[in-house]
Amino acid sequence: MKQPSFARIQSAQPFGIRGTLVSVEVDVVQNSLYNFSIIGVPDKAVEESRDRVGTALRNSGLPSPKHGNQKTVVSLVPAELRKEGSYYDLAIAIGFLLACKHISADVSGSLVLGELSLNGDIQPLKGVLPLVVSAKEAGIYTIYVPEKNAQEASVVSGVTIYPIKHLRDLVAHLDLVGYNNLIEKGQPEPKTLAPTTGGVLYKKTKSHYPDLVTIKGQESAKRAITIAAAGGHSIALYGPPGTGKTMLARAFTGLLPNLTIDESINITSIHSISGTLTEPVITEPPFRSPHHTASYVALVGGGAIPKPGEVTLAHHGVLFLDEFPEFDSKVLEALRQPLEDKIVTVSRARGTLQFPAQFILVAALNPCPCGFAGSRVKKCVCTEIQLKKYRKKLSGPLIDRIDLWVPVEHIEYSDLHDTTNSGTSSEIVREKVQKVREYSKKRSQEKSITYPNSLIQPGQIDKIGLEEQAQKIMISSAEKLRLSPRGYHRVLRIARTIADLADSEQILDIHILEALQYRPKAPIID
Repeated sequence: MKQPSFARIQSAQPFGIRGTLVSVEVDVVQNSLYNFSIIGVPDKAVEESRDRVGTALRNSGLPSPKHGNQKTVVSLVPAELRKEGSYYDLAIAIGFLLACKHISADVSGSLVLGELSLNGDIQPLKGVLPLVVSAKEAGIYTIYVPEKNAQEASVVSGVTIYPIKHLRDLVAHLDLVGYNNLIEKGQPEPKTLAPTTGGVLYKKTKSHYPDLVTIKGQESAKRAITIAAAGGHSIALYGPPGTGKTMLARAFTGLLPNLTIDESINITSIHSISGTLTEPVITEPPFRSPHHTASYVALVGGGAIPKPGEVTLAHHGVLFLDEFPEFDSKVLEALRQPLEDKIVTVSRARGTLQFPAQFILVAALNPCPCGFAGSRVKKCVCTEIQLKKYRKKLSGPLIDRIDLWVPVEHIEYSDLHDTTNSGTSSEIVREKVQKVREYSKKRSQEKSITYPNSLIQPGQIDKIGLEEQAQKIMISSAEKLRLSPRGYHRVLRIARTIADLADSEQILDIHILEALQYRPKAPIID
């Protein structure tokens, strides 16, 4: 009589920017014709787990499903979900040992992740953090991860993380007696697993961003980026080449407050899945600066298996587009939805995914191909045809969606040789920005207004504290400038931020007048 044996162990894989739990079920029938199969819509990488698992077990001195007369069936549940990647190797190996009764352990409340090398070493994976988050949400609090992913996984509080370096270490941890009965002589001693309690957050400073005092002149532009940082407003910097637009954009990121724990986990998960994570956890707003040759998919996301693009990698941070008009027009127009809705929807035959895109757009551009239209230093040499073609790249709806348009003028040469600091340091400005964010957050809680100021909805405008005289000036100015309703509301949002910077509960006429200065004008729209 053939004796079947069965084991079930939990694993997971990324789906979009979240994790999906997958049950790894292993059934082994002894004294049967040899067979080792994996079912449950596996891709090529999952199918190859048969060879990785079998060889890793043998080279680790443990029984392998590739030896003996036995039938091994691995089922990955749910069956309708396509299984991708090497996330299941370690779970399959442990499931096989449990199903064969080689070891005995209760793994019902555990999650096992890891790719196996042929010698039994555990290789790191992409997207471990969102998998840990999903496991915790499902009530799983004991998680085994590759050693190199342990710091990333330990960001999540309320879970116990076990870093695994080698297959032998996990087998011995689960059942030391069974391990000692199984292991071949001459194998290295297993390493004792030391659990890590979740909730660790790693801090960094903003020293790698330029300080505002190191940027000579450009006080009006510095004021504008302070407003943009405080309210989360998008901003475009335009002017002749070499006037400091790129440096201002990089300094802008250093003005933003550190991320909250939830925001940090959120953006770290996105970068982990995308394979762009270079540190255990991201605690600062990300700064993304794609080249102007970037494709539509690279910017907004997509592909046969939808993956996040630059607008999602910049979530809770800054998307800097230098040489703004040089991007393909299709790419630029794709920014219209995320600038308005703060999400990107990617639809493919295999399904529809939504990626978050709450970023601050910082664009830098020259006013014309030669860069000197409107300059008081050098004459523009562009023809009328060149100017029209260049400005046509930026559509009216896209221009209208950018909150602040700021000229960055030529700097006097005498100012470049001035050794004294210019203006206020980034640290002091960052404190002001943080203060405004706190004002905005408190107001959002008291008056049910969206946070931050840049996200205040049209239906909430009557709650932002617009003084009567300021309202009259706003209406008359909108009529003269022929503002669109969208532009009208954007001016009011900017004015709310300016008032917050001035510690004013009411939006006054001076705040409205300053906000109006940042609407697009010649030479951008002439």
